[in-house]
This record gives sequence, C-alpha cells and structure tokens, in this order.
Amino acid sequence: MPVQRTIFGRPLTLQMPPRRFQALGVLVIFIIVNLTFYGPPSRETLQTLPTYEEVADAVTDAVKHPHVPDLGELPAVVPNPFGPSAHKPPIQPNSTSTSAYRAIEWLSDFKWRNPFSSSISLDENRAVLPPLRERPPIYTYYDAPKKQDKKVSEAENRLILAWRRAWWAQGFKPQVLSRAEAMQHPQYQLFQRMKLGSKVELEVMRWLAWGHMGGGILANWLALPMAEYENPMLAFLRRNEYPKLSRIQSLDNAVFFGEGSSVDEAIKKVMANQLLKNVTANEDKITQLAKKEGGAVVNLLDSKDIVVDAKANGVASYTMDTITNKYQTVADKLTNTTQAEGLDLLANLVNSHLHLTFQEQHPEGVAVVKPLPEHTTALMYEATEIARNLTQCPTSPMPKSCPPNRPKCKPCDANKAMKLQEFPEFVNTTKFFTIGTVPHPYTITSLHYTRDTLDANFLRNNAKRDLWLLELTRKSIPKEHTESYRVLQFKELIAAAPIHSLWLTAERITQKDIDWVLGFDLPQIASSTNEPSSPSNSSELIIFPRPGPPEPIEGLQKPDEKWIKREEERLRRARDAIKSKDKIMRSIVDAVEQWSLADTEAWKFARAYSSRRRMERKKWEEDEQKFAGSEKKAGVRHGDGSGGRWLDGR
Repeated sequence: MPVQRTIFGRPLTLQMPPRRFQALGVLVIFIIVNLTFYGPPSRETLQTLPTYEEVADAVTDAVKHPHVPDLGELPAVVPNPFGPSAHKPPIQPNSTSTSAYRAIEWLSDFKWRNPFSSSISLDENRAVLPPLRERPPIYTYYDAPKKQDKKVSEAENRLILAWRRAWWAQGFKPQVLSRAEAMQHPQYQLFQRMKLGSKVELEVMRWLAWGHMGGGILANWLALPMAEYENPMLAFLRRNEYPKLSRIQSLDNAVFFGEGSSVDEAIKKVMANQLLKNVTANEDKITQLAKKEGGAVVNLLDSKDIVVDAKANGVASYTMDTITNKYQTVADKLTNTTQAEGLDLLANLVNSHLHLTFQEQHPEGVAVVKPLPEHTTALMYEATEIARNLTQCPTSPMPKSCPPNRPKCKPCDANKAMKLQEFPEFVNTTKFFTIGTVPHPYTITSLHYTRDTLDANFLRNNAKRDLWLLELTRKSIPKEHTESYRVLQFKELIAAAPIHSLWLTAERITQKDIDWVLGFDLPQIASSTNEPSSPSNSSELIIFPRPGPPEPIEGLQKPDEKWIKREEERLRRARDAIKSKDKIMRSIVDAVEQWSLADTEAWKFARAYSSRRRMERKKWEEDEQKFAGSEKKAGVRHGDGSGGRWLDGR
C-alpha cells in the first residue's frame, strides 16, 4: 500500500508541470551547467576569428590560383574544460619600461607597419615596433700596464668610451677585449713561452683575443667611424658577412674583419713561421716586421692569407704618426709628464671631428618642427636647446683641423654657423636634421585651445581630431590621405630614418642618451663673448659662442613673456593630468585619446621606440660596465650621458 505524504496534516499531491515548463527548465539547467564548466567566450578568443576581409581575400586568392590556401585551424570559441591547460603567449623580454605617465609597453613584430598597434598587439597600451636591427660586434684590444698612472688610465678610458659611443651610434655593438680573452685561446700558452718583444706581443695578444671571440671586426680604439651612416664601407661592415680575412690598406692595421675560422687559421700559420722557431736569434727580424705596414701578425703571414681592400674613407685612424704630422698641438702634450692632458686633448679633438662630420652631413642645418606654433613655445624648449647645441661649433684644441680620413673638410665657422630654423610642418629632406616633439593628445589639445582642463562636451563640440599629426604632415602628405595613412608614414619616418631625425615626447622633462644616439658629446660650455675663447688661461681648448634661438616662423610674432608663462603652467597641468590616478581625470584622458586615435598612436609609437632604444643601450652598458671604456670606468654616471646643461631622452 503506497505511503501518503502530508504537510501540516493535509495530504500532499505531486503533479508534473506542463511540458512547456519542463522544456524551459531543462534549457535553463543546460545553460547554467555550460557556463559553470565552460565559462563565457573570452574576448581574446573571439578576436582571433578571421575577419570578413580576411575570408574575402582568401576566397579571391582561391579563385585566382588553382590551389586552395590553408587558412589554418579555426580556434574553438568555447575551450574544453577537461582538456590540458593552455599558457598565454609569453611577453617579450625587455619590452616594458617604467614611466610616470603609465608603463611603456611594446611588442617587436614584423607586422609593425599597421596604422594602429592594438590590431596586432590586442592591447590598447602596447605599441608594435619593428624588430631590433642586429648589431654586429666590433672588438678592440686594451691592456693597460699595471703601474700606469691613474690619471692616464682614466684619460684612456674616456677615449675608449668615445670609441664605443661612435661605433654604437653607427649600429654596431662595441666590446673591449683584454689579455683575459687572449688567455682563453688554445694557442696562448705556446706564444707565451716565446717571450716576444712588447710591441709584437701586444699585436699577437690582440689577435688571440679576437680569435677567442670567433672573429668579426677588430679595430684599434683610436679608429672611429667618421662618415655618414650610409657610407659603403660602414654598410658593408654592418652586414656581418666577411668571406675572407681582410684589412683596409689605408688604415694600416687599424681595422681587420673575417670569420672566426679564418682568424684561427691565420694564428696557426703565424705559429708555424720559421722566425718564431728561435725568437731570440730572430728578434731583430721580427721587430722589423712589426714596423712594416699591417703589423707583426700580417707580415708573419703570406701575402695571400689576408686580402688588402682598396682605400676606404669610412673610418678615421688617429695613429701616433697621424697625430704628430697633423695635430701638433695634441702631439706636444703626449709626453711622459703631460700624457693625461694630451689624451684629454685628443678626446676633445676626436669628439669635435665627429660633431663636424655630423654638421657636414646636413648642409641645410637643423630644423625644429613646431606644428600649431601659436601656443607651443614652452612645448618646444627641449627640442630648441638640443638644436642650439647641435649648431654650435664644437669645442676643440684645433678648430681648423679636419678628420684624418677627410683632409678637405669644411671646418666650423662661428660667423657662418650651421642654420637653425623652425617649421610648422615636417620638411621631407635628409639635408636637414629634424628635431620634433610628439605631444600626448591631451597636452596639445590643452595648449592649442588654451584650456586648463578638458571634458567630453568640449571635445565633441569644439576640438578637432588628430590636429597635431594633420599639421605635421600638411605639406609632406596630400590632404586626400586619411589619418591612418599619415600615422603609418610617421612611424616609417621614426623607424626608417633615425639618423636624420630625433623625436622627443613632450611629457618627459628629463632627457637621456642623446650622445649615444648621435655618437658624440655636444658642447657643454660656450664662449661668454661673440668670439672664440678658452675656458681658462691654462687651457688649450677653444670654445665658441652659442647660437641664439631660431627666428619665429614667418607670419608669427614671438609671444609675450606672460603668455609663455601661462603655456608653461598649462603644460605642467597637462603632464599632471596624464599621470593622474584619479578615476575622473583618467576617464577624461582616455576620452581624449579615443577622440584623437592617430595622435595617440603617434605618441605611443614615439615614446616606445625611444624607450626601447634606451633599454637596449642600458642592458648593453650593464654587461660591459666591468670592462675598459665603460661609463663607470670613464667616470660618467650611468644614464646621465654627458651631464651638461641639458639631458636628452624621449
């Protein structure tokens, strides 16, 4: 007999609900179970689905060609919760840098030629940059005597620092070798027992250290690149392909290049030379070989073992003979009692020749790009200061001298100084060296419309979109082109021609690494008169007057001081707004960025490009800080550049 269920003393009767409610209940339970186990589709997963354009292109390609292209496997919209876990794509190492205005993030990818980085990186804050260009290593050998005067060692380290900086700016990775590397070579012990003379031993140790590193480029630390970036010799060396062991005839033994196997083979042949079977008996002959062109190692080999290239003018070699014949003021100081002073004069001479080479490469002078110039004087302070230093004649012990590889140069004349001009738009020519300041859209909107604060209503009703980029490219890009095209061309300008332009970001008030970008130190002091003078009565250096600011753009008058003060205050407020963590202010800044997407993309790309450049050099400097010629060894504080009246950074 069935049991009768009751509730509160009354019989309970259970009835099945109508079928429509049963179906609805099953559907609800099914959805809940799916959401519980599977979760909703992720945004990243949905974004990986092919777009309509991609599918259309694939279909078109299939019609034109007999084969069917492989579109790849479509990602599953809903992941399998019972399958193996999947890792997120790894973040590239050294792809983030700290900043007061939010972290600077970038992704290096061959697909960087895209107007907007977010379509590639899937991150609104991450800029997509071109992959870093590989820097071929270039080596030099330096082994200071143990009992050398400290001041002399410091002066030599400053010269080696100049060598490292010049080659770095030309796209190489300089490294300073010493006896420590030579001792790692298998042939070291055999040569060590020979008791060679000091000059011959130095040359052999240099080759052993080079052989241990696997070949490449070996240069004297007084051989510096002194030519335009596109110079054929420097371009060849940057390719890092050296089929034969070679040297440059006009540079004696200052520059060698070859594969590691060729270097090792040459060292073995030197070891097998009959003169080295009895070093004591053949000492005079070996010494005479060391005095011939090419040095001891070259002359201990057969003439066919090393290819002698024709004269090349891309490198300047400051040998002792060259200094004695061409730079007597410096040579007179390179004595035992004044050697440190002489080396410092030589460092200044080399630096002045590098600066002079830069000036000759840009015959039209320096162009400061100043879009929307009516209210951006304060915005351009850093760019203008850098430009004035670039156009100043370099400090030198011999101002009328020329580099060894360019005896017919045109020395800098303070009365006919390098031109300095302002333009309201970019001038598309490499005859100028262009300096620009890329502002955040909040900054340029605030300055241009002379507003201390911004809001969404003002943006919708009054502000133009992407006004900075439009003004920058007004003449160089026809007006029918879109903002997407303009921002892509701007990226090309930064990435493809870094040797002819420098782009700062307006929100950084401290600047770094300008000397490593250019390859030389800019003048840090200037004559107090309109004529060249010396910093002191005892100094051999000649300093020149500093050029004044550029003339205002045609049709514009220089603003009154009170208006410039208001610009400075407005610029300060804009910087504070961009780095503010207040939710309301953050939402306004985000709204401005969304309103001017092209200006925002240009700002993100410029700051990420220069931040990566700084990080690349900083990492390299950390690796090299224990070796000769590092900033630490030369007495330069890390990251402070030349420590003069301004510091550069982007």
